[in-house]
Amino acid sequence: MILYHTGFEIIKEPDIHHGRKNADFGQGFYLTDDEAFAHRWARERKGEETVVNTYELDTEGLAVKRFKRDESWFEYIYGNRSHKPDPISADVIMGPIANDTIYDTFGVMTSGMLPKEIAMDLLLMGPEYLQITLKTEVAAKNLRWLSSVSLSSEEVREYRKTVISEQEEYQKLFVKKLAGFGGIQ
Repeated sequence: MILYHTGFEIIKEPDIHHGRKNADFGQGFYLTDDEAFAHRWARERKGEETVVNTYELDTEGLAVKRFKRDESWFEYIYGNRSHKPDPISADVIMGPIANDTIYDTFGVMTSGMLPKEIAMDLLLMGPEYLQITLKTEVAAKNLRWLSSVSLSSEEVREYRKTVISEQEEYQKLFVKKLAGFGGIQ
């Protein structure tokens, strides 16, 4: 499977212990199978290049957990973002990227202001992009770096415009859907 990782350096040998512990699927090395999404994920950092690395992952012999956008996915992400111990033992975890409202939506739901069914409905809206997270050294050894490309500042700015446009559309859908439930006007 061909995968992509965006950052500020060429990474031929990923470090699964480098990332945030409270990310969607916990600490690990995050990739996507969508090249266009990898480019849209690009950011700029003063004095550094923006780099999209391309890899090939061989999942043969690896323990792979696959999530769909459902309640177990939601609860797993919420647990990771809340710094709870990771209950899953897998070399690789694959599943949708959570939209940025997941934490707030869960908070509103647990406060009793929003029924769980409506919260789940809100979290399932919008585009679905796949993230693949390498959780173990065994998985990292099965990842082969193929190439990398540097993005210019102009390219990064254009990709960011696309992301901002997508976020604005999502927010409009979110408000419209929530208003339909009588949540806000």
